[in-house]
Amino acid sequence: MAPATRREALGIEVDYSLPAQRAIRLLDQLVERHGKPERLRSDNGPEFISQDLQAWCRDKSIELCWIEPGKPTQNAYIERFNGTFRREVLDAHIFTSIRHVRQTVDAWLVEYNNERPHQALQFMTPVEYRQSA
Repeated sequence: MAPATRREALGIEVDYSLPAQRAIRLLDQLVERHGKPERLRSDNGPEFISQDLQAWCRDKSIELCWIEPGKPTQNAYIERFNGTFRREVLDAHIFTSIRHVRQTVDAWLVEYNNERPHQALQFMTPVEYRQSA
């Protein structure tokens, strides 16, 4: 079963800026926890087109795939996820600090992965689906 079919949100990094090294640090943690993916698909943000991330992917034998600029439908699943995250977290709260954002995001990830059944997962939560495989 490919990780993308699980609909599990593996991590969200929150800060004032997210350079490539921060993205790589999170990816290292996710690879250690969940295993190495065959490929990463991303938009063309500076952290994703950086030489550092390209070298990291080469070193890990992970194919790095970028969507075409202006073609978000090439990554429709994550665009849908981002819309849900934006509505339910970013647009739904007035944050008072970066710590407040992180606490809210962490709580939302627990709910999203452990409490929210998904129709595409036969009405199981992402964690239930992963454990049933």
